[in-house]
Amino acid sequence: MQKKIGIGLLGLGTVGTGIANIIKSPKGRNPLVSSIYIARIAVRDKQKQRSIEIDSSLVTTDPFEVVKDPNVQVVVEVMGGIEPAKSLILLAIQSGKSVVTANKAVIARYGKEISEAAIKNGVYVLIEAAVGGGIPIIEPLKQSLGGNRIQKVTGIINGTTNFILSQMTKEGGNYNDVLKEAQNLGYAEADPSADVEGHDAADKIAILSGLAFGGAINREKIPTKGISKLELTDIHYADKLGFEIKLLAIAENLSSKDVSNNTSVSLALRVEPTLVPREHPLSVVNGVNNAILIEGDPIGQVMFYGPGAGAGATASAVVADILNIVGIELIKKQDNSLDPLLSGISWRDCFLANTRDIPQKNYVRLITKDTPGVIGNIGKIFGINNVSIQSIVQFDSSDSKAEIIVITHEVSKGQISDSLAKIDSLKEVTKIATHLSCL
Repeated sequence: MQKKIGIGLLGLGTVGTGIANIIKSPKGRNPLVSSIYIARIAVRDKQKQRSIEIDSSLVTTDPFEVVKDPNVQVVVEVMGGIEPAKSLILLAIQSGKSVVTANKAVIARYGKEISEAAIKNGVYVLIEAAVGGGIPIIEPLKQSLGGNRIQKVTGIINGTTNFILSQMTKEGGNYNDVLKEAQNLGYAEADPSADVEGHDAADKIAILSGLAFGGAINREKIPTKGISKLELTDIHYADKLGFEIKLLAIAENLSSKDVSNNTSVSLALRVEPTLVPREHPLSVVNGVNNAILIEGDPIGQVMFYGPGAGAGATASAVVADILNIVGIELIKKQDNSLDPLLSGISWRDCFLANTRDIPQKNYVRLITKDTPGVIGNIGKIFGINNVSIQSIVQFDSSDSKAEIIVITHEVSKGQISDSLAKIDSLKEVTKIATHLSCL
C-alpha cells in the first residue's frame, strides 16, 4: 500500500480552504494528490463558520502544535504576516519537515536565512505561490531557465494596482473612486497601502531577483514608488503619446555584459509607475492579471501571464509545490540528499546599484508660463546634463500657462534628477507636475 504524506495546514482562510478542497477531492487530478491528507490545521477562530467540512479533532488555535505534530511531514503556511509565520517555518525546518509557503513578506526579508536552514537540515522550502498567484514562475526560474544568463525581469505583479490603473485608463475614473470600486469587489484591502504604495510588488521582485540573478537581495533598499499620487491627467497624456501606465517591478543586471565575473553582480531594482509603449507585450495586461517578462541569453524574451491572486490561483500553486515535495518523499534516496533543482541555492553575491546610476527613459510633465523661449531653456538644461530628448510636446496652452511633456532617451537617474532640479529653478517653470519612468 502506497505511503501517505501528512500535511499540516497553517491557516484556513480563502487560500487554505482552496487547498483543503483540492486535497479532499483528488478525483481527476494528478495521482499524487491521493498520496496526501490533512493531518492537522491551525486556525484563529475554531467557532467561525466555514464553507468546507473539516474534522474538528484536527483543528487547533495553536499553530506550533501543528508543526510539532508527528503525523505532519509537510508544513503548509498560508497564514500571512511576518510573525509567527517566520518562527513556524524555521521550527518546521529544524524539525526535519519541508515547508510550502505563500508568504512573500517573510521570504523577501528572510529568504537567505530560511534557505540556508533548509539545506542544513535536508528539507525543502518551496515558494511558488509567493509570486504571481497561479502563474508558474518560481520553478521556471530555478529549472527551465537555469541555462540562461538572465538580463532583466520586468513584472506586473500586483493585481490590485493593475486593476486600478486599468479602470482609470478605460473608464476615466479618478484614483479614489476606482480604489473604492476595487475594495467593493474584494480586490483591495480596507487598508490598501501595501498594494498601492508598491510594497507588495517590492517583496515579489526581491524574491524573483534572488532566483534570477543567484543571490539574496536587500529588500529594504529597493526604491519603491506607488500609484496613490498618480493623476488622471498623466494617464490621458500617456494615451495620446501611445503609452499605457503600469506599476512595474523591474530588476536588471547591470553587469550582464561582463560575464567574466561570476562571483558578484550589480543590479538595478525599482518599483514605480511606468509608461509602457502600446507595442510592448506588458501593455495589454489588464484587470487583476499579472505578467512577468524574462529577458535572457540565449532564450530572448519569454512572458508568463495569468491570474495573480485569488483562492483558486494561489491554492493551485501551493498544491503544485506540495506534490513536488511528496514526489521526492515517496522515492527518497537513502542518503537523504536534496534535489538541487528544487532547492533554493544561491551561487553569488548580489549588490543593489546606487539609485543615481540606474538607467531609464523618462516622462516629465511641466507646468510653465506660456512665454517665448521656455522650451528652449528647458532643452538647454537637459543638454548640459547630457540628457537626450526623444520628444517634447506642449499641451493645453493658454494665456497664462502651458503644460509641456518631455520624453527622454535612456539616461541615469542621477542625470535626470540633476536636470529637474535646475529646471525647477527656472522662473518660467511653475512646477514639475509629474516624473515617471518609461520602457
